[in-house]
Amino acid sequence: MTEITLCYQDESMVVVDKPKGLLVHRTAIDSQERRALVQVLRDQLGQYIYPVHRLDKPTSGLVVCALNKQVARSLSEQFAQGNVSKVYRAIVRGHVAGISRIEHPLRDEVDRRGNKLINGTPREATTDVEVAKHWTVQLPVDRYPEGRYSSVYLRPHTGRFRQLRRHMKHCAHPIIGDVRYGKGTHNRFFETALGFRRLWLHAHSLEFTHPETGLPLSVVAPTNCDFVACESWFASFEMDPEPGGLAANPDQHSTAVTGILSP
Repeated sequence: MTEITLCYQDESMVVVDKPKGLLVHRTAIDSQERRALVQVLRDQLGQYIYPVHRLDKPTSGLVVCALNKQVARSLSEQFAQGNVSKVYRAIVRGHVAGISRIEHPLRDEVDRRGNKLINGTPREATTDVEVAKHWTVQLPVDRYPEGRYSSVYLRPHTGRFRQLRRHMKHCAHPIIGDVRYGKGTHNRFFETALGFRRLWLHAHSLEFTHPETGLPLSVVAPTNCDFVACESWFASFEMDPEPGGLAANPDQHSTAVTGILSP
């Protein structure tokens, strides 16, 4: 596979842009998959790495990896204590309200080793949602004469298993391409129109404290070509008026976040 894009690098850590379809590390949830970011990046950098958080296999975007155990412990604590500001981009079904907060408990679905749980413990979970654009695709989808979708920014305040995917399903705006929590009709509609399949969720930006300098560090992922292709397709149809909360320039949506989701 092609080299992993490095978005930030120094002697103690790297922040990389994980491609969709790649595990961060091997797990019991996907025991047949042999490729993982840990092995690919280790070979690319020529040294051992320590991922300090996770992204689902189908999610693309930023992942932080330490280059030594001490830095790994410090960064892991920041993630565990909720001291890392995370913003994701997503394409979801329906026209979402401009700004909202989802506060809905989620049951544990896996244990710390990745083994599935039945009737796991419910835990508090909070996600902020802000709309970038509403889109109307003037083609029949499912039983409707047209498709309605939203480009949104999501900021999780807790780190539950598949929180964003489960929260968007809970509010009836599932993420497109989500084979577990979404709807197959819309997923197939996007796959046919764009010529490829993916979960439309991308880890867009991170802000945290550098473990050695003590200074704030903000990293923004490069523009994702899949989202560019999707928004170009959307733009070929009539676009709804811009909801409040984000700048009206579509190009800005891939490079900056404003309003409540500003890091």
